[in-house]
Amino acid sequence: MAYQQINGRPERASRTSHAQAALRAAADRAVFHVPAEHIRDVDWLASRVVPRKGIARPAAVEHLSSVIAIDGSQMAVPVRDGLPSVRYGYIQAAAAYVDLDAVDAQRCERFVDPVALYAAVNTALVSLDLPTAGAYTREGISIQQSWREAVDCLFAAKRVEVNRLDQSLLDLLFLLHGTPAHPASTVPVNCPDGGCPSRRIPVGRRGVACPTCGMRLHPTDVLRLHDEVLEEGNNQAALGRLMQTVELLVLVGLSTLLWDQARTDLLPTTLFVLDGPLAMYGPSAKLRARALEYFQAMAATSPHGGPYVCGVEKTGPMADYARALARHGVLTPGDLLTVDEKVISVVTQADNPRAYGAETYWGRKFVYRSMDGRVLVITLPPPVGEPYDDHGGQPLPDAYPTLSVVLDVIDRTGSSLFRDGLVPIALAHGAAAYPIGVGTDVLRLVARRKLGIDVSATAERVRPRPHAS
Repeated sequence: MAYQQINGRPERASRTSHAQAALRAAADRAVFHVPAEHIRDVDWLASRVVPRKGIARPAAVEHLSSVIAIDGSQMAVPVRDGLPSVRYGYIQAAAAYVDLDAVDAQRCERFVDPVALYAAVNTALVSLDLPTAGAYTREGISIQQSWREAVDCLFAAKRVEVNRLDQSLLDLLFLLHGTPAHPASTVPVNCPDGGCPSRRIPVGRRGVACPTCGMRLHPTDVLRLHDEVLEEGNNQAALGRLMQTVELLVLVGLSTLLWDQARTDLLPTTLFVLDGPLAMYGPSAKLRARALEYFQAMAATSPHGGPYVCGVEKTGPMADYARALARHGVLTPGDLLTVDEKVISVVTQADNPRAYGAETYWGRKFVYRSMDGRVLVITLPPPVGEPYDDHGGQPLPDAYPTLSVVLDVIDRTGSSLFRDGLVPIALAHGAAAYPIGVGTDVLRLVARRKLGIDVSATAERVRPRPHAS
């Protein structure tokens, strides 16, 4: 029986609504192995499960009173009628501050006060946009060159403005390559020209010419995003790498602000949570080492503790395996699973599980089932040494003195808005996410104007920054 729409016409099914059902039927007939579906002998896991009360808590650690969660979203939309290859990309990264004491106070009330909860939350947002495929910053250049110029321009112009923090993304990039107290004056850039042998050329804020081939180099070339940009692709992967980099830079900016101006009070009582693992993938994975060194240097110069940093994964093979363990009773509320070489081998079936994550992760994975039954995969950076290396890294909880504090916040901030959710991440996601449907239409209109496609609007093309002669 057909349903009637508001315009009086019958509702019609999508022409491709059967596709998922057909693909699932084909998958059901195929034979393949899914580790999360084969939970058999689990006795070997017993020695790797640690109850919450068995995790040491340093005596000097304070009760955390606030959380700053960071999340990003990205979207690329077709913007030229009849030319579906022309796509314009958008990125948003949001930070949500949550006053945990105010949230805890509401738990004691019979009815939640929405005004009090609203006052306990503060959000900030940074957004970027650029042509990603089929469109260029100017005529006569490749799509890789277009991306390089657009990213350089955006990093110089876009600023993270939160209270006393007012720095451009380019400022934060140089800060990440230095120390919390002293930003780097140059960043090491490999010449993007495939035929040029020059590597690790020191490039300042205004760029420099390659000493070998003369190509103009930008400081943002250190990210190597252009390595994943293709003439014939939609470049969604490169857009995702850019979003991940912006999230990291926002984390660097906010944590450094507290380290610089409130090292003795706010920094030791604040947890920074990143939606996703503490990892960098693709050509930008070189930032992994910089992130680890930066936060370890910050920890070494914070006499009262901190910074408390963690990443939270709610999806992926490890999260699926963890939920399967919870369903089989292997993980009970309050249990922590140490993810060592053996666990990694079972879940990922990697050829070399001992070296897993050595090139990408700057935090170590743990699986935790909260006191209310939520299952999360968290990553934490160690205060010294590598979380992963060619010899297995540091898998034991004792190497992570901030672990007990992080677990405490996870237990205090559960959310039913998302599966296995956390209140701070849900708030950051709500600030960063683009609304489905209407959001896409709005972004398409904005992109048409920026590309000059809408002749009735003023074109606002992204142009490369002028450099010193």
